[in-house]
Amino acid sequence: MKSDTSVTFKQSTLLPWVELRIANQSSACYESHSHDEFSFGIIDHGVADYRNRKQTHRIIKGDIVTINPADVHSCNPDLGSDDTNAWSYRMLFVDTIKMGQIQKTILAKQNCDYVPFLADFDRSQAMRQKFNTLFHALQMGESTLENEVSFYDFVESSFAKTPSKSGDRIDQTPNLFRVRERLLDDVDSQHQLEELAQEAGISRYQLIRSFKSQFGLPPHAYLMDEKIKRSKHMLKRGQKIAEVAFLLGFSDQAHFQRHFKRKLSVTPKFYQSHFVDL
Repeated sequence: MKSDTSVTFKQSTLLPWVELRIANQSSACYESHSHDEFSFGIIDHGVADYRNRKQTHRIIKGDIVTINPADVHSCNPDLGSDDTNAWSYRMLFVDTIKMGQIQKTILAKQNCDYVPFLADFDRSQAMRQKFNTLFHALQMGESTLENEVSFYDFVESSFAKTPSKSGDRIDQTPNLFRVRERLLDDVDSQHQLEELAQEAGISRYQLIRSFKSQFGLPPHAYLMDEKIKRSKHMLKRGQKIAEVAFLLGFSDQAHFQRHFKRKLSVTPKFYQSHFVDL
């Protein structure tokens, strides 16, 4: 059988227990098979017949497919009579042990190895957005903190029927302010979620929920917001864009420009040109 060259694979550099798979205009059909990992992904183009747990579903663009470890499944595109209706999709494969560990911190269920997906697919706009946020963070590989928070957010939405109440009483803990001060004092550092949770004396999941409740944004978004605010002052003073990017801990100038434009809808150069003669 000829290899499907329309498919690319990538191991996450920041969360090495996650594999990314992208198929672009693929016409490949898959025989029934299973995975050791959790697998879930989104259909970006086309229509396919997806069979899992003895049920067949017609999936379309925007659907999120969810597959548990050891589930025997198949997913084949509707190519039409002339084989022109290729399909595109993006999948994530997550180590089962690691998924189970994260689920335990979110779901407070210690009596099982992991919690399975209950449905074979999801068509909600909310889950589509959460998957796209997670996949983009993993694909760019720029911030471990952003990757971890995005992953926890997706897992909570996928498996928790109601939000955990374990962190509800932690919102006012002074330790959250210590975490915030750590982020503000070291804006150029690559912070780890585990280290911040230890600083607060709570679990990683509790930190994400409590920090957002207290300060309006999860830790990684709060840190990025602070970076952009500081960059505006630095640009107004005439500092070079590459220097600003370096001092604020961006991986490179392009990384800084992407986030600046995402927040202000203009490039750093355009913003700076209104205050400094370039």
